[in-house]
Amino acid sequence: MQTTSIAGLLPVLIFLVFALGLAIAARRRSRAAGEGGFVKEYFIGNRTLGGFVLAMTTIATYGSVSSFVGGPGQAWLIGWGWVYMAVVQVTALVLLYGIMGKKLALVARKLDAVTVIDVVRARYNSNALANISAVIVVLFFAATMVAQFVGGAKLFEAVTGYSYMVGLVLFGAAVILFTTIGGFRGVAFTDALCGIIMLVGIFVLAGGILVAGGGYENIMDTIKANPPAMLEPFSGGSMPAGLYFTQWLLVGVFTFVLPQSMVRCMGFKDTKALHGAMITGTVIIGLMMIGVTALGVLSAGVLTGSLADYGSSVDNIIPRAIAQTLPPWAAGVAIIGPIAASISTVSSLLIASSSAIIKDVYLHSCEARGKRPSERGISRGSQAVTLCVGAIVFALAVVPPDVIWKINMFAFGGLETAFFWVMVCGLFWKRAGKLGALLSMVGGTAAYCACMALGFKVMGLHQIVIGITVAGVLMVVGSLIEKRPQAEQQRIDQVFFPE
Repeated sequence: MQTTSIAGLLPVLIFLVFALGLAIAARRRSRAAGEGGFVKEYFIGNRTLGGFVLAMTTIATYGSVSSFVGGPGQAWLIGWGWVYMAVVQVTALVLLYGIMGKKLALVARKLDAVTVIDVVRARYNSNALANISAVIVVLFFAATMVAQFVGGAKLFEAVTGYSYMVGLVLFGAAVILFTTIGGFRGVAFTDALCGIIMLVGIFVLAGGILVAGGGYENIMDTIKANPPAMLEPFSGGSMPAGLYFTQWLLVGVFTFVLPQSMVRCMGFKDTKALHGAMITGTVIIGLMMIGVTALGVLSAGVLTGSLADYGSSVDNIIPRAIAQTLPPWAAGVAIIGPIAASISTVSSLLIASSSAIIKDVYLHSCEARGKRPSERGISRGSQAVTLCVGAIVFALAVVPPDVIWKINMFAFGGLETAFFWVMVCGLFWKRAGKLGALLSMVGGTAAYCACMALGFKVMGLHQIVIGITVAGVLMVVGSLIEKRPQAEQQRIDQVFFPE
């Protein structure tokens, strides 16, 4: 191997080893402090997360490899319009913790709920809805995880010089291992580390681009002389108002109902931690998401060729920028940022997928049959499921799909369509009923997926608008025609709508 490859590889290896050690230490600490049994300890960390860790794990989960590779790549192609679109992401944690967080946490504690699907089952008194929710979660999470595996491995290949498969094996083994071992608390603490490393990676790459491009003013002059439309808010028609609107919904407003984000609301220690996470997280996510997207635009002042010159894929822009503007050791440091983004997202989705299968399907089925699995059996089963799901996703990533940001956005849209009205109406509308929730989740998700498959749009707007609209109409209609027994309504009011 080349010396440059080794120099680029060493920082990544050091980071992975440190992250594994942190996951193991966090898990041991959680196990020692916990009194709620394996399920609470493994899936929500015994509700012990402080404000900073809560903020960073949410940011790290939200900030995926598409945020660090696909999004900036699009910004390189389109211009500042893509950055203005990314600004909406600063609302993510305000909406999550300000609207959803406290109410969901209070309900979860009353129900002793461990997962979002626990809350869904209790609110609508429907095993069918809970099982459908679990299937949707696992399927869309799998699509997202494949995108993360591919993005991390491609980036590794471009920067270090090692093959895609070497990167995939190294990255896949690391993330599966420390997720399986670490559980929720281990994932949360490694996510916090990943979030810090993401910021470091952004600053290192920013320095490299500015130096290589001869400073900010020179870079802007280069962009202005080549494709001046990149400096316009609408990027010469590449960023129409409809795209702004739907992207703001997709990556900003609706993200607070993503299951991987909502479960964080069930793991914080107290209200102080929640408020701290909202303030700290909003500042950091703004700096991170706007900053890394802006780097995509600035890289156009350094990578001045056509898209064909860079493999005809926007996913190649940031890896090429890292490799071209930084010395090997600095490139090795910079690459940790997007790899950390991939790892944090995959680890969070793995633990959430495992909880959906073990807690929401298997354990509930056992309870219905009057069986009670042993703690040891649950422990082994949960870790085995985490390992198996990770292995399946790894296998799917061996033959990499193209344009990872589109895969990620598809999964975002599917999860948002499925859970938006079910959760919002479930927590804030007394009349919301089982029939409405079932129709909303199934009908809305089916409409969204069908429109995505067919490429059907209304007024040029992203298919999320169709999915959310259909889901909302079905929720209202189904809930209004359903007659709920008074005893059931009283039970719901007692838990979800106390006076």
